[in-house]
Amino acid sequence: MDLRFGDGKPTDEERAAVDTLLGPPESSWEGAARTETDAADLRWARGGREARDRRDQLLPALHALNDRVGWISEGALDYVCRRLTVPPAEAYGVATFYAMFSVRPRPATVLHVCTDLACTAAGASELCAAVETRLGPESGVKVERSPCLGLCERAPAALVVRAGAPAYSAQGDISARPAFEDEAVQAESGGPGAAAPGDDGGTSRSSEAESGGGKGRRGRNTLHATAVCAPATPDGAVAAATAPESAPTEPTPEAAVPQAGAPTLTLLHRIGAVDPTSLDDYRAHGGYTALRRAFELGPAAVIREVTDAGLVGRGGAAFPTGRKWQATAAQPDHPHYLVCNADESEPGTFKDRVLMEGDPYALVEAMTIAAYATGAHRGHLYLRGEYPRALARLTHAIEHARTRGLLGDDVLGQGYAFDIEIRRGAGAYICGEETALFNSIEGHRGEPRSKPPFPVEKGLFGKPTVENNVETLVNVLPILTMGAEAYAAIGTPTSTGPKLFCVSGTVARPGVYELPFGATLGELLALAGVRDNLRAVLLGGAAGGFVRPDELDIPLTFEGTREAGTTLGSGVVMAFDDTVPLPRLLLRIAEFFRDESCGQCVPCRVGTVRQEEALRRIADRTGAAAADDITLLREVGRAMRDASICGLGQTAWNAVESAIDRLGAYE
Repeated sequence: MDLRFGDGKPTDEERAAVDTLLGPPESSWEGAARTETDAADLRWARGGREARDRRDQLLPALHALNDRVGWISEGALDYVCRRLTVPPAEAYGVATFYAMFSVRPRPATVLHVCTDLACTAAGASELCAAVETRLGPESGVKVERSPCLGLCERAPAALVVRAGAPAYSAQGDISARPAFEDEAVQAESGGPGAAAPGDDGGTSRSSEAESGGGKGRRGRNTLHATAVCAPATPDGAVAAATAPESAPTEPTPEAAVPQAGAPTLTLLHRIGAVDPTSLDDYRAHGGYTALRRAFELGPAAVIREVTDAGLVGRGGAAFPTGRKWQATAAQPDHPHYLVCNADESEPGTFKDRVLMEGDPYALVEAMTIAAYATGAHRGHLYLRGEYPRALARLTHAIEHARTRGLLGDDVLGQGYAFDIEIRRGAGAYICGEETALFNSIEGHRGEPRSKPPFPVEKGLFGKPTVENNVETLVNVLPILTMGAEAYAAIGTPTSTGPKLFCVSGTVARPGVYELPFGATLGELLALAGVRDNLRAVLLGGAAGGFVRPDELDIPLTFEGTREAGTTLGSGVVMAFDDTVPLPRLLLRIAEFFRDESCGQCVPCRVGTVRQEEALRRIADRTGAAAADDITLLREVGRAMRDASICGLGQTAWNAVESAIDRLGAYE
């Protein structure tokens, strides 16, 4: 191992940020100051093997530095490398992989303005120009154009990240932080960090704290870790970045659910009806009934119920969940791991955010059931770094579930041990791919692995791992409470159960909608209030495909969309009217894939760049003038689809191809 350290030294604040997470260094080999009493350090190195076993703490350590200081200096990175025995070159590769980190000096306050598809259609370019004009270098705020922030129903969106707040521990565990920091972290994270009145272990928070405008104590300073501004205006974004106490109050999760309160809802029925911070309220509305039935059935019967229900993955791949669980449970190698993929980064996707913010205990319960069925005793919840309120809600839910015996060494007194760690992502679309996510957790660059071996054989830390996204896991609860047969009766014979759809763009009522599989695209858009001058609908997000306004009778099932020559994906439905310039939209999709390509394989690394270059050349040209570049696009698209190592490169051409062939984008 080549450990070449630079001359940079960490500041006291940078040391404190890392030491709060990892504990104080035990020897000078780990970065402690060398004294005369440390003569033994001159004769042998201590802690190397143990430090290497903590390689998975690299991403949390980078978060700790970024949260406290706002950027990652060479000295700070070297100090982390000494603490974890990681080669600096590898740590630099990890630090520069994520969009939310910076290895160059920048102000403590960063305003991320979303410029992705829904926000572009809502005027993000004009918003960015206005904000950049008003927030010059003297403002102490850096404005960054950001990929999708997962706030598509409130486009255009902006997110303020302010350094200086105490960092979350790797586990996202409130109890792991000093007591005086609890109030600051909970109040600043965009959501409440304590229980509602009557719930054990906490007290209620004010609405000010829930909106991200609360105040905490650290050195007698007022701290504001994050502020969400959506829908954003130039005045609102500037106010959020420069005077957080006057920033707009963030809407409650049920504001994103136009159907809230409807008795027909299965997955969303608690959102708006239950206090998401109250465990007692959750249990009063049917919470933990499914887990108790799981313990009655036993692991094998739980897997059989999930299989008989016909549940398939809701992230886009549609792999049968029961088969995945069975394959993991049958592996003789131990330990087994459970990973919840909450890193929904597909432009236009925000359903998992709404579930986590509005019904966090449901995810905790569902993860416990999945782990019990597959023989796992440790779960990792990989959460988007752009979701501050979801982080606060889930941190609170996990802590209270642990306090009440619903997590820990003896879940519900059944002798089964299970606990959950929250790992924060840092802005990398590719980490939505399961093996890239494993690499990210382990402290490596989030690059996909070759398959086989598959995750059910060798996944996280080289052990059998079951990975599901939030919506897939939450579907397990109604399967166990209503029974597999009743669940399978919802939807169609081959696409069973309810499905969540993220509707955004030029519609009257954007948000998350729950419909049974088999409903048509037209029925969904009628609920959302589609406009008369509809130009196109994008299904599946940037990796999906466009359909025409005369194709709204497409059934929203995996097989129905496939027969129609498009894809359902994760449930993204983005409507665009004739005021949205389609060539500009396609160019933004190409820019997105160029930025998000991990660069590991040549077809994707080069192909996404060539695709963007060609689309930029023909953005204002049509007909014969664009013919040569369209031919080039087809050749590049085929190469990416056939030879890329993962789904990012394989689908990067889909939306552009459908726009050319179905919409005649450049005719």
